[in-house]
Amino acid sequence: MTGTAADLDVRRRAIRIRAWRRGMREMDILIGGFVDARLDALDERDIADLEAFLDAPDQQAFSWLAGSEPTPREYDTPVFRKIVEFHRHSGPIHI
Repeated sequence: MTGTAADLDVRRRAIRIRAWRRGMREMDILIGGFVDARLDALDERDIADLEAFLDAPDQQAFSWLAGSEPTPREYDTPVFRKIVEFHRHSGPIHI
């Protein structure tokens, strides 16, 4: 899915809204915090993967992020790993 810069901006705005209105406060914090800090740096492929991840049920997605359940292959994407690394704070968190 190749879109224009304007299309990506619309998708980014929708992601920002969805990231902070998950329904489960823990997921709002995990996904919303990542989106606020890193969304503008994501390429189109990462954005598509993030949109797919946002469609996953909160409880399942939370268990994948927490590592209490294995992440299904379709969700184990580079952007998922970026979210996990973002919350591990293994480096500077405000880049």
